[in-house]
Amino acid sequence: MVVPNISSLDPPMVTLIGIPGLEHVQFWIGFPFCALCVVALLGNVLLLIIIPSERSLQQPMYVFLAVLAANDLGLCVSISPKMLAIFWFSACSMTFDACLTQLFFIHALQGMESGILLAMAFDRYVAICNPLRHSAILTPSVLVHLVGVVAARAVILVSIVPILLKRLHFFNSTVVAHSYCEHMAVVKLAAVDTRINKAFGLFVAFSILGFDMVFVLVSYTLILQAIFRLPQKEARIKAFNTCTAHIFVFLEFYILAFFSFFSHRFGHVAPYVHILLSTIYLLVPPALNPIVYGVKTKEIRIRVVRIFVPKYCSIK
Repeated sequence: MVVPNISSLDPPMVTLIGIPGLEHVQFWIGFPFCALCVVALLGNVLLLIIIPSERSLQQPMYVFLAVLAANDLGLCVSISPKMLAIFWFSACSMTFDACLTQLFFIHALQGMESGILLAMAFDRYVAICNPLRHSAILTPSVLVHLVGVVAARAVILVSIVPILLKRLHFFNSTVVAHSYCEHMAVVKLAAVDTRINKAFGLFVAFSILGFDMVFVLVSYTLILQAIFRLPQKEARIKAFNTCTAHIFVFLEFYILAFFSFFSHRFGHVAPYVHILLSTIYLLVPPALNPIVYGVKTKEIRIRVVRIFVPKYCSIK
């Protein structure tokens, strides 16, 4: 039997259809998603301008917040241009390699975001449970190493995903039923055994999201125990207030992440519901994070007002 040249069977192009079942209204759906992207871009750019320039914000928590803002910017840029082009201009075609590149950046940035949230939880744990050693433990070199480990873990693990996808040379279809190139949506196109791809996808999800979620929960459990042991009510309220923004962002990210993950693999929700929620999961945190931290951080609020209302400086 003649073995075919399977490399020629790689799809040169794929077609992303947007939101299956809602193609007739996705032009209008693009507007709220565009608004989310604009809010995310504006909010995170402001954070990246304010945090390095404000001396009072040169602390580990705000360094991590700046890294989170840069990560969220990358996530918006990775998903929104192509998604809005699909919704508004029916620009659905994409080369297979470009699809894998987008897939890599989206999932790698998701993994980095999870790691940054874990680093922020560790910072709050040290600040509340061991405040006298906070500056000694979280030195600038430690911060650099933490960010480096978070980035390296996500890049190394996720880079294997497109490599495994490239080894799948037979495809039933080249139509991706999604608004962006998502791992399982691409895997489902294959006409060959994809158990390795699915198993590795689960491994990456649990070794990043699962691992981080467990340790974030442990950190906040210890933090809350330390807060409730404080003798004064005012001290307990002040300590808890330093964590509320982190807790909100943590819940927002992980609840949406695991709902999207499990519904795609094991759920029986309608495809358009899953795709809407998975897109919201990618775009809502970058838009909400700057608002949450801006509202909870006095120094950031003041700097934002000074940027948009210059006379505020003289009023102060």
